[in-house]
Amino acid sequence: MATSAWVLSETPRGLEVRLWQAVIVTVIQEWISGPLRSKRQAEEYLFQDQKDFPVVCQSAGLDPDRLRTKLHRLRLLNPSSTTLPNDSRHTSSLPPTDAR
Repeated sequence: MATSAWVLSETPRGLEVRLWQAVIVTVIQEWISGPLRSKRQAEEYLFQDQKDFPVVCQSAGLDPDRLRTKLHRLRLLNPSSTTLPNDSRHTSSLPPTDAR
């Protein structure tokens, strides 16, 4: 019950910020553990979008460049959970072998 009273006493701006933070968290969760299609869409949004992502971050009270830097670090620290199949960023630079 205390949680409900706290949420009701929060300002509309505070509630809006929390809503946008939840949007960012949801996209990050999809990028890390969602189905393949969702992972791809989330990765494109998180790392390539130059229109909506900055606006959503600012609405969430976050700096978009700082968040992207942290997400890049996460991708480097744990590539297995964030690497997509056929992702050219993580493929070998060795030429393909002839499998005859």
